[in-house]
Parts: sequence; C-alpha cells; structure tokens
Amino acid sequence: MTISRRDVLIASAAAAAASLAARMALAELPKLAKKDTYKVGFAQTESNNPWRIAQTNSMQGEAEKRGWQLVYTDAAGSAAKQVADVNSMIAQGVELIFLAPREEKPLIPAIMAAKAAGIPVILLDRNVDQTLATAGEDYVCFIGSDFVEEGRRIAEWMVANANGKSKIIQLEGTTGSSPANDRKKGFDDFIAGNGAFTLLASQTGDFNRDKGRQVAETLLQAHPDADIIYAHNDEMAIGAISALEAAGKKPGTDVMVLSIDGGREIVQLIIDGKVNAVCECNPRFGPKAFDTAVAYANGEAIPAKIINPDNFYTIENAAAELPNAY
Repeated sequence: MTISRRDVLIASAAAAAASLAARMALAELPKLAKKDTYKVGFAQTESNNPWRIAQTNSMQGEAEKRGWQLVYTDAAGSAAKQVADVNSMIAQGVELIFLAPREEKPLIPAIMAAKAAGIPVILLDRNVDQTLATAGEDYVCFIGSDFVEEGRRIAEWMVANANGKSKIIQLEGTTGSSPANDRKKGFDDFIAGNGAFTLLASQTGDFNRDKGRQVAETLLQAHPDADIIYAHNDEMAIGAISALEAAGKKPGTDVMVLSIDGGREIVQLIIDGKVNAVCECNPRFGPKAFDTAVAYANGEAIPAKIINPDNFYTIENAAAELPNAY
C-alpha cells in the first residue's frame, strides 16, 4: 500500500489537532456538578496546635451542617504523607478536595494528580508555588489570609510602638511554607532601610512551641541584647516567652513579643502583659470554603485569591476581644 504525501499531511494534521485538544482539556479546570450534597476531601497538614484544630473543627462542622460527606486526613507535618493523603482521596472518589498544603512545592504533584483525575482543588490557608501551578487553571482558588500584609502590620505596629527597642530576633515558620515566606517578607520589607532597627537573627522554629522555645534560647544566648522577638505564629511566641523567663527576662517588658495567629491563649497573654501585639490569622474556613465550592458548581467566576479578614490585638482591645478569639 502506497501512502501519499496528502495522506501523511492529513494524518499529521489530525494528530496535531488531537494533541491540541488534549492540551486544551488538560488546561481546563475539572468541573463540579451542581448537587445538593457532595463527597469532599479535606487534606489537613497537621493537628498539633490550636489554630489547626480550630480550622479542622470549622471544616467538619460546616460539612455536618450541610449534610456533606467529608473525608478527612491529617498529614502529621509531612508533605510526603499529604501527597499520599490526596492520592487516597482520589482513589476514594471524592468530588472536590480542600487542601491546606504544608509546603509550596512538594504539594504540586498532588494538585496535578487531582486535576488529571477530574477533581477540582481549593487551597486553604497556604498557597503553592505560582510558577508551578496556577489558580483558575490547575486549582480553583486560594482562600486564606494575606500573609505579607500580616507581617507588614506587625512591623508597622512595632515601629510605631518600639519606645527605644530596636534589636530583633525573628522566629520563622516552616521552611518553604507560604506563611513563613510571606510573613518574613512583609516584616523585612517594612523595616528595610530603617536604620533604627537591626535584625540580629532569623531562624525557623517550624511553627512549633517547643522548637520555638529551643531556638529562642539559643538565639538569646547568642544575642543577649535582643529586645524584640517577632514570631511567625503563637506557638513559637509562647515558646519564646518560656525562653525569656528562663533567662531572667520579663516578656512584654524587657523584650517586646510580637506574634501572628491570635488564639485565645495568646490574647490572654496580652492581657497578662507578656505579649505586646498579635495579628490574627483567621482559622474559621468552613463557611467560606463550602460557599466557594457551591459557587464553583453553579458556574460562578471565582477569584484567584479570596482573602479572610484578620483582627489585630493589643492591650487596648484584648480584653474585649478575648471571647471572640478562637
């Protein structure tokens, strides 16, 4: 059988069209059918602190309220396990996945696997590397706080209320996570070029209370003249308070203590005079997360980022706001 040049051209054109169609299909977000109830997944990063517990309770409570089946997993602080958790949800046939990615890059394969399986993903609290995955194309959207703004707000308050304090120790969150990256950027950018302040040291405490205490102890020994501690979350700030007290220093007085998250324990510590200011990071995701899923199923346009409103706590409002803290 002789194959003509025309046949080759036709076959090539058909293959190119099929390849283009496949790429276009892959570029599109998976759809979500319009229904009364859904089987959805929530891949939590960890449950070792009050913020994560509050977020999980909000998600589980909202699912129960709406009568949705929620497949819940806890990655216990492991990005590898969280990827496996998402793959398990895919195998269980969930219709949508709510994902709180532990780190920006390692969770990309999980998002792409869900997309390939036709399951839309909504990111909660932490984002992923925008050069590797795109909202509206690879996942529906990100819902959470503006972490850069949180760091900036803390720095702005510090500059206005330092009263001569100027030497800073920064306790960073989990390396590679979007809140750690952004809370550092917001803070560092605001004080950049301000000669009145010196960042003596900046080291990860992994968003963990005991590790935050250990790192603070080490850094305070290396920098005994530090008079400001900025922690990326409450857990590390509370750990730092223990380290300060063990060193014979009065937290909140000798050393200014600044934090982000705004749990009830740390708001009480503001009232007690051991913490100076806290920017809230709202953990109550349930209503907004599930409303967004419904809106997506209804065909509504979903913004790439949906920002939660965050409170700000100081001695001026801590007592009045304590009942509202998580």
